[in-house]
Amino acid sequence: MKKLSIYLIILCSFFVNSEELIFGKESLPNGINIIFEAAPKDTIFPEKYFLDENRTDIHIEMLINWSDNSPSGSPNGGFIPYLNVLAVIKNIKGNSIEVKLTPHLNISDNLHYAQNIKLPGSIDDIYDVTIYISPPKDEELGIHYDWKEKYEFLLKQTKFEYKNLSFREIALQSRR
Repeated sequence: MKKLSIYLIILCSFFVNSEELIFGKESLPNGINIIFEAAPKDTIFPEKYFLDENRTDIHIEMLINWSDNSPSGSPNGGFIPYLNVLAVIKNIKGNSIEVKLTPHLNISDNLHYAQNIKLPGSIDDIYDVTIYISPPKDEELGIHYDWKEKYEFLLKQTKFEYKNLSFREIALQSRR
């Protein structure tokens, strides 16, 4: 019983320390669901391509998946690959950064787009976030005749804006 109690305490502390801030949820008419999150910073591999956890304030994420309203043959919950995703993060003082969100893989979210970032100001600042999602480049995704006839494209270039966000609590959290 004592071992079970210790296990539950460790498990609960893991979930308490790894909460994510969902700052946007979107549903596109073609059956695509999107969730935008700020998560605690993390070490991402291979390390030479991603901002070191010690120099990161938050881990910004976009989960984009097929829904149960998606086109026939699309796996419910399946990841939408090959998108070009850019996040522009601006604080109230006008300082901003642009970061490309790239495909990432973890146990809790599986495939998603994300990036470790250093905020362009203090963790106490208020931020606006604009996410630009562009379809795959022509040479990156072939679209068969049947899809083109029925749906024409995977998705059009889309922009989502979220204002007055505080990342302070997430920036102070740790995954481990």
